[in-house]
Amino acid sequence: MKLVILAGGKGTRISEYTQILPKPMIKIGSKPILEHIVKYYMKFGFNDFIIASGYKHKIIKNYFKKKNFSLANIKVINTGIQTLTGTRLKKLSKILKETFMLTYGDGLSNINLNKLIKFYRKSKKKITLTAVHPPARFGELSITKNTVSKFEEKPQLQKGWINGGFFVVDPEFLKLIPNKNVMLERTPLKKAVETKNLAAFKHNGFWFAMDTVRDKKVLDTLIKNKKSPWLR
Repeated sequence: MKLVILAGGKGTRISEYTQILPKPMIKIGSKPILEHIVKYYMKFGFNDFIIASGYKHKIIKNYFKKKNFSLANIKVINTGIQTLTGTRLKKLSKILKETFMLTYGDGLSNINLNKLIKFYRKSKKKITLTAVHPPARFGELSITKNTVSKFEEKPQLQKGWINGGFFVVDPEFLKLIPNKNVMLERTPLKKAVETKNLAAFKHNGFWFAMDTVRDKKVLDTLIKNKKSPWLR
């Protein structure tokens, strides 16, 4: 089963790094976050990767050309600088003829990919996303009579669900993407909802997306303190 990684955006919210590098090539610890993602999937036996690049495409292409992934087939395909996520995926239609995995190039998790695939097959939907609890951007306070009784710096909230990526996709889903520049998260996924073709695999474990410098520092700290769930 192929894995497509969406890695072509400009990453404007972390421009301190993306002026020089594409966002997925920003290092977490000693390796780019993109490599962390590839190696996580490899732990579950995946070895066929398509990286849908765009912004600073050559940096990603050259990195994986030089890097020795003897057990993996990695193709870096330039899907355009201005291309939005839905259209970026649509451009790969000709090589996505069977069920495939899909995720973003900036998110890490300790999701059990075998359980995700099993859930997808049981759901019989055209696409399954992984629903996760959003990361807490600030410390959580418990207040009693105007006095803080508890302060917790939690990596994730436990209320509500958001789209965490880590999709499993039937190629039929690609027909829901129109022939114009669109975001995956808008028209296509909304059409999937309307036709009752979107399933959600609930993941209560670790999930974190790197959008800002603060997020990068959180992930760096987890590695430094040997508390990085995706590496266990």
